[in-house]
Amino acid sequence: MLTLSGAKSAAASAARGRDVLFYWLLASVALALSGCMPATTSVATADPADPAAKVARVGYRSTIAPYTTLRPAAPSPWRERNDAVTPQPKQDR
Repeated sequence: MLTLSGAKSAAASAARGRDVLFYWLLASVALALSGCMPATTSVATADPADPAAKVARVGYRSTIAPYTTLRPAAPSPWRERNDAVTPQPKQDR
């Protein structure tokens, strides 16, 4: 029984060793290929690091522009307020 457990453990550690070797090999190939890549890429538009590059003007937009103050209103009958905001009925043709 002990021999069987020892054999399983040895097989598992050997498989783990192959996995580690594979990942180490994969990482080293990726590192070697990354050395072949160009250091910079060409920019399709104006270079953002160029201080003389033309840029669009920044416009001011208020973040609270649609705000209206909500002061208490005098109470009025709800039926008239509701009728004032309902759409008008369409005329029959």
